[in-house]
Amino acid sequence: MHKKEYNDFNSYLRKKFNTRVQKITVDAGLSCPNRDGLISYGGCIFCNSEGSGTNAFQKGKSITEQILLGKKAMVKRYKAKKFIVYFQSFSNTYAPFEKLKKLYSEALAVEDVIGISIGTRPDCITEKTLDLLESYAETHLVWLEYGLQSIHNKTLDFINRGHTFETFKKTVEKTKKRKNLNVCVHVILGLPDETEKDMLETAKVLSRMNIDGIKIHMLYAVKNTKLADLYLKKKYTPITQKQYAKLTANFLKILPSDIIVQRIAVDPHPKDFLSPLWAYRKSETLAMISNELKEKR
Repeated sequence: MHKKEYNDFNSYLRKKFNTRVQKITVDAGLSCPNRDGLISYGGCIFCNSEGSGTNAFQKGKSITEQILLGKKAMVKRYKAKKFIVYFQSFSNTYAPFEKLKKLYSEALAVEDVIGISIGTRPDCITEKTLDLLESYAETHLVWLEYGLQSIHNKTLDFINRGHTFETFKKTVEKTKKRKNLNVCVHVILGLPDETEKDMLETAKVLSRMNIDGIKIHMLYAVKNTKLADLYLKKKYTPITQKQYAKLTANFLKILPSDIIVQRIAVDPHPKDFLSPLWAYRKSETLAMISNELKEKR
């Protein structure tokens, strides 16, 4: 593998654990306050009823069963030795405390699992949950992945996030007061009506915050979402692959070099995917971003 132009997640994990560590995605069957009516119905304009999940919970598979299946696949594909369990679908701190404790503890009890990564919203975290996660962090790697998407409240309102940037900022601050809890921020490039200046302003603000990692995604449309409706009515046009590569490179150059880059391209589910089709060409996109970064040295 060629040397990355940024501080990538796999290299960070290999350095930390001296072996190949792989994430295993699990579906805990949780919901989201932006879908169940507590905040809103229907979720963000880009999120469908599956919430980027696998539907494993609906198929009757327990957390342990999902992890064991994932381990088998990751050992075969990557020869992985250790694993991080990624609670991905919807908001994975949005449930009664005892249920969360049971889910997290079950995941960490599986052999060779060295940590958990929890995808959630910045308005779905409590001090009690942080207490629990901080206790796990005494012996395991713990990441909290907060969906932000943009620092601009006008954008958050348009995409129906249901929270403000100020809420996100306060949540990051209280999370980072805890010992050994790592914060990863999710950002989307190509959101409707955002200019390049808007997007890079998000990078500038995040670079001044005490975050540990970032995931950068292109915006893409899937069926049965409000974004799909905008796309089909020609009211939303996805950015091009070249635009995304340039934006991502510029975004990364703004961030401090010690921030761990967990993802800069996505793997869309073919079943409901609409556009842009270049999102399937992940290797090509990564190479383009790498070339942009080399040119900006």
